[in-house]
Amino acid sequence: MPARARNIYVQIDIRAPLDRIWRLTQTPDLHQQWDLRFSEIRYLPRPDPTQPQRFLYSTRIGLLHIRGEGETVGEHDNASGQRTSALKFSSDDPKSLILHGSGYWKYIPCAADPPTVRFLTMYDYNVRFGLVGRFVDRLMFRPLIGWATAWSFDRLRLWAEKEIDPALSMRRSLIYLVARITLALVWLYQGLVPKLIIRHRDELQMLHNAGISSDAARRLLIAIGWGEIAMGAMLLFLWRTRWPLWLTFLLMPAAVIGVVLTTPDFVGAPFNPITLNLCVFALAAIALLGGRDLPSASRCLRAPDRKEP
Repeated sequence: MPARARNIYVQIDIRAPLDRIWRLTQTPDLHQQWDLRFSEIRYLPRPDPTQPQRFLYSTRIGLLHIRGEGETVGEHDNASGQRTSALKFSSDDPKSLILHGSGYWKYIPCAADPPTVRFLTMYDYNVRFGLVGRFVDRLMFRPLIGWATAWSFDRLRLWAEKEIDPALSMRRSLIYLVARITLALVWLYQGLVPKLIIRHRDELQMLHNAGISSDAARRLLIAIGWGEIAMGAMLLFLWRTRWPLWLTFLLMPAAVIGVVLTTPDFVGAPFNPITLNLCVFALAAIALLGGRDLPSASRCLRAPDRKEP
């Protein structure tokens, strides 16, 4: 294992005034709405404004509830209009992998028309549980929290640029996730089980009724099975590619018409291809309608640009 993991870095350009982004990121009630890493952020009383602002945070993952604390250690406005907010954080919760850490947020004005701000963060932390903790952090936790930071930054961008509420972004993302994964599983199952493993007689019957000979039907059934498996794999691994959804959307009505014309006896059968194809058609429509303006970690830069100062 390397001696030290790489710092987490996330950068995104947001077309919104700096003051708006500052308010969405520096107001606890607003910050906790867009940041996937936190369920609650609460500032503690600060009798002396010259002292750091202390805060408490918590994160809920299912039944797991992790608490921590931190403090803002510096904010700075310079002549170029940049702002920086640095902080330290720690957790005494024995369930928390993170022991303590530090980082900063930087706000860099980039353009005046429309107003654009380069919003970026860099942070690092130490973990508990010794060698096991470092292994888990490197293998799973650090990539996951880096992804969560980037996804959250893009959710903030949608809120600042397009007034898309973070809760709505989450609901749309979950709907898209369920619809797309379900479609992928249907394609994978239909290609693998009835066509390649079982070679179900009803599948062959539909091809025979279309005028295809027995030997050709078996070969064609295998080819169709691999094609459906490829569709399922593309839906899973080409996550932001929309054409597999459009292809599904267009193929399902054609498949229904083909069944009605070639094998009308199947129309009245239980669990028939008509209802299956209509459900797949509806899922593709839901994914197409709900798949726009969704947060995506891929829109963020995950390493510093060496051209930038």
